[in-house]
Amino acid sequence: MWGLRSLTRDRTRVPCIVGKILYHWTSREVPGAAVLYRVLWPLRRHMSRDPHGLEEQGCCQPQAPPRAPAMSNGWKDHLGARSSEPLPVVIIGNGPSGICLSYLLSGYNPYVKPDAIHPHPLLQRKLTEAPGVSIVDQDLDYLSEGLEGRCQSPVALLFDALLRPDTDFGGNVESVLTWKHQKERAIPHLVLGRNLPGGAWHSIEGSMVTLSQGDWMGLPDLQIKDWMCRKRRGLRNSRATAGDIAHYYRDYVIKKGLSHNFVSGAVVTAVEWGTPEPSSPGAQDPSPLFQVNGFVTTADQSQQPFSLCARNVVLATGMSDSPARLGIPGEALPFVHRDLSALEAATRAGTVSPSSDPVLIIGAGLSAADAVLYARHYNIPVIHAFRRSVDDPGLVFNQLPKMLYPEYHKVHQMMREQSILSPSPYEGYRSLPEHQLLLLREDRQAVFRDPRGLQKVFGIALVLALIGSHPDLSFLPGAGADLATDPSQPLSAKRNPIDVDPFTYQSVHREGLYAVGPLAGDNFVRFVQGGALAVASSLLRKEARKPP
Repeated sequence: MWGLRSLTRDRTRVPCIVGKILYHWTSREVPGAAVLYRVLWPLRRHMSRDPHGLEEQGCCQPQAPPRAPAMSNGWKDHLGARSSEPLPVVIIGNGPSGICLSYLLSGYNPYVKPDAIHPHPLLQRKLTEAPGVSIVDQDLDYLSEGLEGRCQSPVALLFDALLRPDTDFGGNVESVLTWKHQKERAIPHLVLGRNLPGGAWHSIEGSMVTLSQGDWMGLPDLQIKDWMCRKRRGLRNSRATAGDIAHYYRDYVIKKGLSHNFVSGAVVTAVEWGTPEPSSPGAQDPSPLFQVNGFVTTADQSQQPFSLCARNVVLATGMSDSPARLGIPGEALPFVHRDLSALEAATRAGTVSPSSDPVLIIGAGLSAADAVLYARHYNIPVIHAFRRSVDDPGLVFNQLPKMLYPEYHKVHQMMREQSILSPSPYEGYRSLPEHQLLLLREDRQAVFRDPRGLQKVFGIALVLALIGSHPDLSFLPGAGADLATDPSQPLSAKRNPIDVDPFTYQSVHREGLYAVGPLAGDNFVRFVQGGALAVASSLLRKEARKPP
């Protein structure tokens, strides 16, 4: 479904027992929502010299993010004091979504090449109806009608089809777009990010390999393969490393002349809804205002507060800031963890071992499967609990190609065959499908309710709750809960994103507030760019309606 492939690191000699010692740790919601596979190396004594220094860092600890430089000089005064004139746009988040939007707002406009022929006949006919008109000025609803693909967003499908016309069919037709820099159409804006441009990509260990094809990680008008060729780098089986992608995004901002719009080391602490500006006679309805407060960590590590007034705010922060909670008594006990690294640390410390009580792994996603594989390698007993049925079509295992991911399908097989009620050959592993965890006790007892409503109690050594994550929108009123498609449920990229207009990405609940990327339900870099196109089109139309 997703064209997945797991790869090992480069320049490392792997022993012949690779199938037994390599396990892949899926990193969720990296910005732009691209997914990565991290290769774990439990038997590091078998490795050749590690050029990235993971042995010293601990092979499963994320690489510390690089220190963000001081803010762009052009924005120091603007951030340090209140301005009498509101900024047209403030973008919160500097990952792929924010970078792409900054490019479009900086006056770079996409046009269809005069001699281009799109392989999709209906789209080709529509493109010929408005020759010489920028895509951002056309009717995105009309252009995207009839397109189908791997994304639910019509504009994301449209922009992807224009940039990569037949990529889903294995073709290499060039983009039908050409880009023109029209400075007079630029909209002043500011991009605030905690890290360097590229966002959380800079927090990921550089040798990790992207799940998506390398070409799908690129941004408009600078193909990954061309950039890597100039850097004398190469894709590995069409995939790129996280280190290369992070470098590419940072380089993209520089090469496209966007640096003056970016402020790194910026943390937003509050966004408040303001009152509309008073309108002059004959003007359009007054625009809403937003107050954006926060601080910037400067080169000397001091924190400089800022307060900005903006007419429009774009949320581009991603979805993986806060691990999902179990919502049960005992969740805060010290033996409850939400990261695979806790299991690795406990294994090294001897807290868990083949003779200890089982490790309780909660969840039915790839992260939970990684934990099962890791524990199985060290013969650590496991109780694996999850609320869904093993045959639920929504389980990720039922969507992965078996030939590409045999290890995950082995876990799925174990989940099915090693039920608590049926014996099987998987000694030390017990599956609890359709079980709900009720509470955890201080004496390390876990209480479950089974599908028949009966309670079961198990002694456990450690708990790993690997049940996903949610975005941290604590800087919004009510933490942004009222912006979701279902305000009664937590925000989720897959199940409950921010409710936006599909052709503008503006919140249906708050005028002037936009959301792109995973916050709006677009989970891959390839598709987040369509959200940026929709936002840019909407903002340009707003600017055109402003009185002179």
